[in-house]
Amino acid sequence: MRRREFITLLGGAAIARPTAALSQPPGGIPRIGIIDDGPFWEHFRRGLQAYGYIEGRNITGNTILASDVVAKRLQLLKELVPHVNRLGFLWNPDNDSNVVQVKQLTDTLPKFGMSLISVEVRSATELDGALVAMMQQRPDAFQMTNDPSHRSHLPKIIALVDQSGLPGMYQAREAVVAGGLISYGPDLPDLFLRGAGYVHRILQGAKPADLPIEQPITFELVVNLKTAKALGINVPLSLLAFANEVIE
Repeated sequence: MRRREFITLLGGAAIARPTAALSQPPGGIPRIGIIDDGPFWEHFRRGLQAYGYIEGRNITGNTILASDVVAKRLQLLKELVPHVNRLGFLWNPDNDSNVVQVKQLTDTLPKFGMSLISVEVRSATELDGALVAMMQQRPDAFQMTNDPSHRSHLPKIIALVDQSGLPGMYQAREAVVAGGLISYGPDLPDLFLRGAGYVHRILQGAKPADLPIEQPITFELVVNLKTAKALGINVPLSLLAFANEVIE
């Protein structure tokens, strides 16, 4: 796994915040900004509490770039649906991490005998039209990034994909719980929980530039058998045996 492409940077775009906070006069409260306050931040907060940082006296920040598992997702998708040739991929060109993923996806797809149908959506107002245009190009399967602006419309996206009979591969478990077919990616609760330790070291005086880049340790594969049945897909036993969770 190339750490330059698959990284978890505590603070990410907000990493300058704790650095600036540490330079405040003695007695000041260090501040770390949270970008995209989603459900996994509860694990991050629990981790901070274990180090003695209480909500209201410290606020946290994190961002994830998840490009290096592109090939693994394609491998699992091909194992599940061997006939896949054309992949519809929803992404946000204004999100730098999405751009990295699309570059790697473009480089990797030919190895699996697949081509890309790019679905570029920068805002919610573009979503419906972009998905309709994608369907007109007749994709065999669907993938999307974990861009916050898209994730906030996840139920709507999954419903359309499922109703269109497309097998969908997602990055996070929450998509499969919401009715998506399959997901493969980092264990996000664990990732956010460990992130608290990174912030702890910074608040204790460590320089962010001196800390090693944090990477996910564990990955999880989740499969929704109910969705598979509705799509007429028989999930191979080998894939089920590899799954961390099977939703029935």
